[in-house]
Amino acid sequence: MNETLRLMQQHHSVRSYQDKPVAPEVLDAILDAGWKGPTSINGQQVSLVVVQDAERRRRIAEIAGGQPWIAQAPVFIVAVIDFHKTRVGVEMAGLEQRVHTSVEAFAVGAVDAGIALGNMMTAARSAGLGVVPIGGIRRDPQAMIDLLALPELTFPVAGMVIGHIDQDGSLKPRLPRATFVHQERYQAGELSAHIASYDKTLTQYWQHIGRPDGQPWSANTANYYQHVYFPKVAPVARSQGFGFDL
Repeated sequence: MNETLRLMQQHHSVRSYQDKPVAPEVLDAILDAGWKGPTSINGQQVSLVVVQDAERRRRIAEIAGGQPWIAQAPVFIVAVIDFHKTRVGVEMAGLEQRVHTSVEAFAVGAVDAGIALGNMMTAARSAGLGVVPIGGIRRDPQAMIDLLALPELTFPVAGMVIGHIDQDGSLKPRLPRATFVHQERYQAGELSAHIASYDKTLTQYWQHIGRPDGQPWSANTANYYQHVYFPKVAPVARSQGFGFDL
């Protein structure tokens, strides 16, 4: 197994960082890994906002629901769905952009933002840095929009913490591979058994790392998915000019 595959298969989140800056040339290389990632139709409907100012990072930590590692680490990168940029190009071609009125646009933007974040996480870890992706900025997307001065037809979909590791995280066990990789057709029959097995495995993992409050996967997921836990996403996205009826 080569080093890239090893890094990717050993991914784990880090939530403890040193008070040490990331070298500019290293940060630029990480950003370029995101920039050079593929996008649908080469639309490049993703932008990154790099936040290194301590006060801004502190504010983002609050917006995300109180995640201190955002303020602690020296770099926070916001991945932005960006159909403002594409609209400028469409209008330069003498036409009117309409795709942003559809679910498709938001899906395409989110997928492409995820690809950029994945590339950057691998790049950062290859440089010996720790990372943790952050979805909590969607808890109050309007606050993020205001903080970053994002224009119409943009949406801050996710972020990523980057920094030098203080206390490393551990590799969390995953659901059985059979729940992730399906050959030819979706295999639904054994899901319940696989989930029950994983609940036991994850409970043992929590006990092993001294987390008696850790829940089985099914219970933890139920705590979130029994309701819409970031209800501001759709109304703020609509106020930014996105539509979801097509």
